[in-house]
Amino acid sequence: EMAMHIHRKLKKLAANDDPYRVQKKIMTDFALALLPKFRKKVDESDHPFLAALKLSIAANIIDLGAKSGLTEKEVLSSMDNALNVPLSGNAGQFEAECQKAHTIMILADNAGEIVFDTLLIEQLSTADVTVVVRGGPIINDATKDDAINSGLAGKVRLMDNGVDAPGTILSLCSDSFRELFNNVDLVISKGQGNFESLLDTPRPVWFLFKVKCMVTANATGEPVGSHMVFKK
Repeated sequence: EMAMHIHRKLKKLAANDDPYRVQKKIMTDFALALLPKFRKKVDESDHPFLAALKLSIAANIIDLGAKSGLTEKEVLSSMDNALNVPLSGNAGQFEAECQKAHTIMILADNAGEIVFDTLLIEQLSTADVTVVVRGGPIINDATKDDAINSGLAGKVRLMDNGVDAPGTILSLCSDSFRELFNNVDLVISKGQGNFESLLDTPRPVWFLFKVKCMVTANATGEPVGSHMVFKK
């Protein structure tokens, strides 16, 4: 919530309503160019769901709030190593619940990252999936325009949460978002900001993210750098 207010002031001072627009396009285009390579890895895997899950979480490195100056080389390295990185949490239970769910909401995180989330979405083909993005530009978090540029339009239902915060602050989100959030069978939350803002929510949520700081490490009981499949 503090970051939301700070970035609103920064955007006003800079007279720029989306200061990360260029960086978001760069990472989106880069991810789209890589997508066929990693889709092939999923298709050739002995466990496609697990492979897609690992790649989706590895893509959470595309976070310019956590690290400025992120390079394409760092992103590629994270993606190339993704299938060899162990997951902290219960991936088996997550997969089982995804297979049973009829309606799934995915709370998206960053532009570029959401391109690789497509791989996981493709494993949820039996469910009615809604992907939720931010209600306005904030850092490099994905907005509707970013989701459309990522090729998600027509594959899933797209909606925004009604607020330009780098997380999901339910008290500030739109009524329509909260209604769907409370009533879908399964909520999948991507990224550390969504984890931080939804950790105390009463409904069950599956959190998929990379641990990037000691505060989150302490909250999860896992070291910085861990790839989390965490249910609250």
